[in-house]
Amino acid sequence: MAKVNVNVRPLADRVLVEPAPAETKTSGGIIIPDTAKEKPMRGKIVAVGNGKPDEPMTVKVGDTVLYGKYAGTELTVEGKEYLIMRESDIYAII
Repeated sequence: MAKVNVNVRPLADRVLVEPAPAETKTSGGIIIPDTAKEKPMRGKIVAVGNGKPDEPMTVKVGDTVLYGKYAGTELTVEGKEYLIMRESDIYAII
């Protein structure tokens, strides 16, 4: 696993997620055009906040997670796309 060096440190219960690339081909082999690609709903945690005093963080850097289609705020750091979201926007760790 390659370590990602990002100069963004989320606060409280927020996490920084690197979205997985969008699918380019269906399981049947059909190529999906750029206009029809769906926004990925999974990604890798690259930075984690300290949590709240009464709620420790359950995710850690390197976890692959599932999140809602419209979760988080898009953020570009050094030309790379990320999402910053609350830990409660994450549905599962896979």
